[in-house]
Amino acid sequence: MRTAPTILHLDMDAFFAAAEQAAKPSLRGKPVVVGGLGPRGVVATASYEARRFGVHSAMPMAQARRLAPNAAYLVPRFSFYRSISEQVMELLGRLSPLVEPLSLDEAFVDLEAGGVADDSRTAREAGERLRRDILATAGLTGSVGLAGSKMLAKIASEEAKPDGLVLIEPGTERELLGPKSVRILPGVGPATGEHLRRAGMTTVSDLAEAGEDELVRLLGRAHGASLYRMAQGYDDRPVVAERDAKSVSVEDTFDVDLHDRVRIRTEVERLAERCVGRLRASGHSGRTIVLKVRRFDFSTLTRSETLRGPTDDPLVVREAAGRLLEGVDTTGGVRLLGVGVSGLADYTQEDLFAQAAEGARGAGGGAVEEVPVAEGVPGAEEPAAAGAGAGAGAAERRWAPGHDVRHAVYGAGWVQGSGVGRVTVRFEEPGSSPGRVRTFLVDDPELEAGEPLPLVGGGEGTAAVA
Repeated sequence: MRTAPTILHLDMDAFFAAAEQAAKPSLRGKPVVVGGLGPRGVVATASYEARRFGVHSAMPMAQARRLAPNAAYLVPRFSFYRSISEQVMELLGRLSPLVEPLSLDEAFVDLEAGGVADDSRTAREAGERLRRDILATAGLTGSVGLAGSKMLAKIASEEAKPDGLVLIEPGTERELLGPKSVRILPGVGPATGEHLRRAGMTTVSDLAEAGEDELVRLLGRAHGASLYRMAQGYDDRPVVAERDAKSVSVEDTFDVDLHDRVRIRTEVERLAERCVGRLRASGHSGRTIVLKVRRFDFSTLTRSETLRGPTDDPLVVREAAGRLLEGVDTTGGVRLLGVGVSGLADYTQEDLFAQAAEGARGAGGGAVEEVPVAEGVPGAEEPAAAGAGAGAGAAERRWAPGHDVRHAVYGAGWVQGSGVGRVTVRFEEPGSSPGRVRTFLVDDPELEAGEPLPLVGGGEGTAAVA
């Protein structure tokens, strides 16, 4: 525990939804829900306006639609969110060499290690400066918590939401934590919280008064002792600059269970291609290929194969995933497929390329078209604007709600919805006023998939839509 609040926790406010609102002027101040829009989709992020209706992350999308039928429902744009995250993480890196990212929108920073803070005043100044820089650079708001430990800094950032800063002075931890629910402590989920409630413990002060022995009796040695220390406000975990990636994986949940064995094999190959793309982007290779299959009855099977050495060759990964699939019974149908690579390294075993070539000749495979996959959000699709997928007619293009498009006459816009052979587009940009809506045939030659525009600066103007 530190004697100065020099550990900072940043949590961007409703990140995915806020990014969409910033990019789409017509959605600002309105309820926005981002996630998978299929029958099995779930909410990735809900704007604060949507949360007033009870919508929250990880909620089934069907339930969200019942609670907030008039909200805007958008498919995630993960590449867009990653680009914003990179801007934010660069700002954090200017504060300190010790930055510990937890996700795209959340990180710890050791201000003391960066020499920018050594007491409450300088820590607060650094936190306020960071919030201003994020708004100026990325066009979004983030909440900042400052404390003498990671646990308390995270609690402080939650208290600061939205768009605020809370500093917890060292020495006031127990007073602050005492009246709060036990659920505020890391590792206390619904099941543990209910177990403690039945034992008469609902607040953090209840845990402190119960004593370590009683918590160990209720929860076991490791969990009980850890929880008692946290109830005292004690947390000595350091900020870790880099977390070694242990695996890279992608998965896709299907709206309708897959039964056709050829289609299942095709989907596995596509997932393998996408997985290798992420593997190469991270600068790694791996030697263990993992296949995940969730069947119609929700039973989940995982199969793996370890190669002679690490590889980042798509043919090797595809063939290994295909071999693993051969050993899985998919008779009743498949609702989810995933492909991953673990045992990561920063080099490639060269002789595996020969194995890939040999496997490809045996399979007689052609090029594999990449299909979109959710990245870390169950049931959240990220379809490309064009390409209807296996078995669909080649003449009709798919347009995902919320994704960027460009028209030869009207310029940049985004998809509001599509159906019955038509697509509705709103033409506006981050710096413009709310734009006009127009409808086109889905195969209109003047309409094409577009690239996200920066939220701050770089606007191109939308005068053509007036």
